[in-house]
Amino acid sequence: MGENGKLGYGRYRVLMVSDFFYPNFGGVENHIYYLSQCLLQRGHKVVVATHAYGRRSGVRYMTNGLKVYYIPRLPFIQQNVLPTLSGSLPIIRTILVREGITLVHGHQAFSTLCHESLLHARTMGLRVVFTDHSLYGFADLGSIHMNKVLQFTLADVHQAICVSHTSKENTVLRSGLNPEKVFVIPNAVDTAMFRPDPEESPSIKEEIIIVVISRLVYRKGADLLVEVIPEVCRLYPEVRFIVGGDGPKRVRLEEMREKHGLQDRVDMLGAVPHADVRSVLVRGHIFLNSSLTEAFCIAILEAASCGLLTVSTRVGGVPEVLPNDMIVLAPPVPAEMVVAIGHAIQLLPQVDPFSMHNRMINLYSWMDVAKRTEVVYENALSSEDDDLLLRLSRYENCLDERLNLCDEMLFESRCFDCTCQCTLGMFYLDMYMTPRFLQYSRLKYQHLV
Repeated sequence: MGENGKLGYGRYRVLMVSDFFYPNFGGVENHIYYLSQCLLQRGHKVVVATHAYGRRSGVRYMTNGLKVYYIPRLPFIQQNVLPTLSGSLPIIRTILVREGITLVHGHQAFSTLCHESLLHARTMGLRVVFTDHSLYGFADLGSIHMNKVLQFTLADVHQAICVSHTSKENTVLRSGLNPEKVFVIPNAVDTAMFRPDPEESPSIKEEIIIVVISRLVYRKGADLLVEVIPEVCRLYPEVRFIVGGDGPKRVRLEEMREKHGLQDRVDMLGAVPHADVRSVLVRGHIFLNSSLTEAFCIAILEAASCGLLTVSTRVGGVPEVLPNDMIVLAPPVPAEMVVAIGHAIQLLPQVDPFSMHNRMINLYSWMDVAKRTEVVYENALSSEDDDLLLRLSRYENCLDERLNLCDEMLFESRCFDCTCQCTLGMFYLDMYMTPRFLQYSRLKYQHLV
């Protein structure tokens, strides 16, 4: 084992942790998979830990030998496991020690498994990095609770990554994290997989197809689609919509299609596996993104790589994704979105799908994301470590100044109990549950007490 947790020169042992991974599909899942594959190609050891998906439990191997631990814990809401704090300690510790992990990389603020794993990794003296993939509010009850949890988790991380500058600003405001510890590394797209195929789409002189691929939920602007689609169909008889995705708002779209008699102009595909996304995109000319909040939209990159002109709401980090001549932006207002779609239809004769694809090759690369992530890992591994008392002092700094003395003492005692519980539990596991074949001298395993 080399210095700073490297295995030989320039190699790291990394554990990617999140509740969101394949066979579930989405932006976070794609990010973890492609980043892991590129890090493997660059000679690092990468292991993924997530919760079990149905009968997919235990250890599985993916492309290039990517090892995935599907921990036998079932999700209870929105693919998140039930928070237990110390309940995941034995199995997370076993993975960390067995694989010789030196750095834990957690993904997504909504992931319970991510928060618990980062706490256990810090208790074991490992370096931790956190990536935030979403924007979150400040006013509603759920946001207040989530931001407080994030504040305590990020109080003890070495480095953080955000996927856009807007996301960085949002994360810093929510967590109180030092901005100098936050890096901006955007997502990317597999341009070899998402290639144009003009033969699959009809001529724009005959028919114009607008593609929507998204989870049909409020945050993704499904209600906005209900208002926009009928008006666009009324103004432009040559336009047809293809809607891919599923969710609680699908019923509203089905009702809209029935109400306006658009069954022959709006195709509802349901959930589209990621492997089939390209075959849907190449059938269209325009990609429509109606999100109400978005840190960084990978779907826009996939559509642009397939040669589609994008129309999107001007929210979050979306304006940072593409150059102005490749995307038409509008406020998340139905009338403004209809105008933007009309402008995009006028621009279609000037769009060259293969030229757009070649530009995407130069703009975005997962290998470039991996190289920039290595810099973050190096900074985390070279940072100074600290002991249990310093960790507790950082947790204390997360207290709200408006708390009275009684609440503050109660909170401090619970924080101390949780941290000490994990530390004492770690000592017990070291003494009685450590496999004999593990060599701590090689792993440089240490405690922070």
